[in-house]
Amino acid sequence: MLTIDNVYRAYNVLKTVAKKTDVIYAPTLCPGTELYLKTENLQVTGSFKVRGAYYKMSRLSDEEKSRGVVACSAGNHAQGVALAAQKSGIKAVICLPDGAPISKVEATKSYGAEVCLVEGVYDDAYQKALALRDEQGYTFLHPFDDEDVIAGQGTIALELVEQLADIDAVIVPIGGGGLISGIAYTLKTINPKIKVYGVEAAGAASMKNALSHGGLEELSSVSTIADGIAVKKPGTLTYEICNQYVDEIVTVTDDEISAAILALMEKPKLVTEGAGAVAVAAAMFGKLDLKGKKAVCVLSGGNIDVTILSRVIKRGLLMSGRSCQLMIELMDKPGQLKNVSRIIADLGGNVTSVHHERANEGSDVNGCYLRIVLETRNFEHIEEIKKALRDFGFKLLD
Repeated sequence: MLTIDNVYRAYNVLKTVAKKTDVIYAPTLCPGTELYLKTENLQVTGSFKVRGAYYKMSRLSDEEKSRGVVACSAGNHAQGVALAAQKSGIKAVICLPDGAPISKVEATKSYGAEVCLVEGVYDDAYQKALALRDEQGYTFLHPFDDEDVIAGQGTIALELVEQLADIDAVIVPIGGGGLISGIAYTLKTINPKIKVYGVEAAGAASMKNALSHGGLEELSSVSTIADGIAVKKPGTLTYEICNQYVDEIVTVTDDEISAAILALMEKPKLVTEGAGAVAVAAAMFGKLDLKGKKAVCVLSGGNIDVTILSRVIKRGLLMSGRSCQLMIELMDKPGQLKNVSRIIADLGGNVTSVHHERANEGSDVNGCYLRIVLETRNFEHIEEIKKALRDFGFKLLD
């Protein structure tokens, strides 16, 4: 059974393996809230997952260790298991979905684990890992639905109550539910007054769906940039713990996640992956009542695939009003582009892309379209530029 004593045992075991990650004050991310960030993105292997994986492995019998271990993961649990196996001298086979970021795959291999790529998503990798367990006799290490794994993740809560006094709320990402189960159980056991909020990607809201419907259900599909929490079905144990100890679960869109990743890079100078930024996205976009409260967002991981980072930043810029695209209908005569450029420059906008094309059939024969991309300060700045263009006589198209 999950007990507070087990969480404290995990805390002692992990002292020589996991970092006690810093808590950073970041009020500008959510004005009106005393907001802090628990930086598990700076943890060993770049994610909290090493806590549960290492503690679980430390609890295996010699006979279980001798058979080797098999695990499934969207990426971060893989690295945690691989590192724990390396430190313990145990063979590890990790099943990863073939869409997992290359950086996570290569990092897992770098710790000496054997990687098995499986077509599909996390849940497909899970089925493959179970098949290998049955075929080869490996010991299976579940990424979230296990008391020892949950106890390992709960050590984050023990650190938080040491690092911050009088916490009102803790906001935690949810995939399979292991992280929030450990944190919620531990915090509520120590201080039931602390609110624990969960955040899922809107395209993978399996725990929120299960709790809303009063039982475990499997989503037909998941789709989100937050690959670390793209889980179709939460665990049986994590469902029960969340049902008992979690106060509320909200969802955030991929655009909101992208904006949060960008804000974390620009303000506290922290790099997070999609799953690591969902708690901040919930705070930034008002998904929870945090006004006047002392709240902590858990940044669960920082293993973002650099090949998609530019796309994430682009979406984040659009979502926060830092970039916009305008389509302007013009008369094709000298000086038009000059006037557009002058108006934008006078208001402090920066044109980064220009595309000019002739009008379509049915439009004025002397007409043309100007599609421009701008760097802007915020949504108010965008509206100021649009108004100035319209006041000059230009026609803006949606």
